[in-house]
Amino acid sequence: MFGLTKKELAIFKKLSTPIKIQDFLDSFPRNWEKDRETYMSPRRTMREKKMHCFEGALLAAVALWLKGEEPLLLDLKAPGDDDHVVALYRRNGYWGAISKTNHSVLRFRDPVYKTVRELAMSYFHEYFVNETGKKSLRSFSRPFNLKKLGTDWITAEEDLDDIVQKIDDSRHYKCFPKENLRLLRKADAMEKKAGELIEWQKDDPRT
Repeated sequence: MFGLTKKELAIFKKLSTPIKIQDFLDSFPRNWEKDRETYMSPRRTMREKKMHCFEGALLAAVALWLKGEEPLLLDLKAPGDDDHVVALYRRNGYWGAISKTNHSVLRFRDPVYKTVRELAMSYFHEYFVNETGKKSLRSFSRPFNLKKLGTDWITAEEDLDDIVQKIDDSRHYKCFPKENLRLLRKADAMEKKAGELIEWQKDDPRT
């Protein structure tokens, strides 16, 4: 199925709920991309045993797809190429998100959001530039269904720059009108201190 090996399918079979998928993603070190920028397929991610947000979102989407759910991604966009990508899931009409992040925020979301906008905006206040405290989330995409891209990407050996570009080029919605920009309060000292907390250090050889 999807070109995956029996061993790979056995791993995915265990990921039967969003919580189990999230726990699996959390067990992987952060991919710091020490040698070069990467956009690895789920197969490569499991082989390399590390991931960043996009790679984790792809793996989570495949796990959901194998359970008969839609493989949906949500792109959260900020200036300076500071996007964050999560996998979406839905339970009883409410949206949640599976997220791979190295920070104490921008993490898993329980299925308590009535709309995708509600879910996207749950990331707003903690999405800021640590050095300045400026809140930076500006837009979010409509749910991006990976089904339309076929299945070859799941086991691809090349980087998936084309998928990244397609998501980046997809329809995005503004978080707020531009006249509200001047009304945003910067993150305070306590918030910035919390924002500095990370799970995987760059000098960890596993990353």
